[in-house]
Amino acid sequence: MISGKGSNLAAILEAGVPVKAVVSNRSGVGGLDIARAAGIQIAAIERKAFAGRTEWEDAMAGFIEAAGCNLVALAGFMRILSGAFIDRFKGRIVNLHPSLLPDFKGLDTHARALAAGKKEHGCTAHWIIPELDEGPIIRQAKVKIRPEDTPQTLQERVLAAEHMMYPQVIKDILAGRVDLPE
Repeated sequence: MISGKGSNLAAILEAGVPVKAVVSNRSGVGGLDIARAAGIQIAAIERKAFAGRTEWEDAMAGFIEAAGCNLVALAGFMRILSGAFIDRFKGRIVNLHPSLLPDFKGLDTHARALAAGKKEHGCTAHWIIPELDEGPIIRQAKVKIRPEDTPQTLQERVLAAEHMMYPQVIKDILAGRVDLPE
């Protein structure tokens, strides 16, 4: 599941991770172009096209299920999912968050890490549960914060760490090398 340019999707594909389908909550994003070029089934399912959140999430879940996906990996998906959607894929839905959870849940993580005077930052792969950015941590990758860092320079280095870590996490989950959440 994506919302934007698809750099994590590209890293996942370059690592040889099998991807059956890609769904975005926004049409016309670069990630869909990446998936299309790789011959992967795609869908853009925008929230505004549906009467309510339940119908929108049902459409996304239906697409994922019809594609036969064993694992749902959020890779830059920028919408909060309901507990009902998450429960539908319980134990099979993972996220990549741009901070060292439990620090800096939500948005603007890089600026918040700098403002807090942290010495390191990074990213976290975690199982998704209904509580935002609270799921069991699978793996983290750390990045040292430099004195000259801006939110943008820190974001670039964290993104590079994401591109290394997340594909391996997904491979490990698919190979049964990661404990499933309870």
